[in-house]
Amino acid sequence: MFATEDRTPTVTRKGIDLPQEIELLQGDAERSSPEELLRWAADRFGSRLAVSSSFGVEAVVLIDVAARAIKNLRVFTLDTDFLFAETHDLIEQVQQKYGIRVERVRPLLSPEEQAAQFGEALWKRDPNLCCKIRKVDPLKAKAAELDAWVTGIRRDQTSARATAKKLEWDAHFGLVKINPLLDWTFAQAWEYLRLHDLPYNKLHDRGYQSVGCTHCTRPVQLGEDPRAGRWSGFHKSECGLHAKE
Repeated sequence: MFATEDRTPTVTRKGIDLPQEIELLQGDAERSSPEELLRWAADRFGSRLAVSSSFGVEAVVLIDVAARAIKNLRVFTLDTDFLFAETHDLIEQVQQKYGIRVERVRPLLSPEEQAAQFGEALWKRDPNLCCKIRKVDPLKAKAAELDAWVTGIRRDQTSARATAKKLEWDAHFGLVKINPLLDWTFAQAWEYLRLHDLPYNKLHDRGYQSVGCTHCTRPVQLGEDPRAGRWSGFHKSECGLHAKE
């Protein structure tokens, strides 16, 4: 468990930089519960800490856990302009339930501007570029106002996430990354959601295990990998937000 009695930032106390501080705390973080990790993060980073949410099952669970651990909770979502109507409905439900305003981070280019510059249906020809424009670059802009972000990723989701740590320095975006649910399973997330009677994305009732943009997400068929519904037809399982560099 993190010791919180000393409020002096480690970077000042030990004369080391933030990435080094995070590396020293990784062992404690791995042994901590989601609530303990989030309480430490809120104490350490204050208003420059925010929870990112895709509004899948884990994302709603994370918001519920964070709401219990963090005062003045900040939540943001990357609104690509291509989110499902069901996702927008869930955002409204979450805002009402927790009394928060979800910060919507949008791309610099509108869908029309993107089409004019890169051609129609970019996601069909170069999904990596589309994700960069509509997700990665907006998160980089958001990161400028934060010191740490919290995600709901799990190690068992993709090979890229298998080596993640609950607390790590995110060199890609230049801030601390906190993954409280990293060692959870999809079944555990659903169990928590049902136990606490939380709202969820109704697309899950129609076979969508992972929910992203309308153009690049489909229901998963019996026997398929849970991420098979994302960028179907491409050798791609990540949007780029959780790249290591």
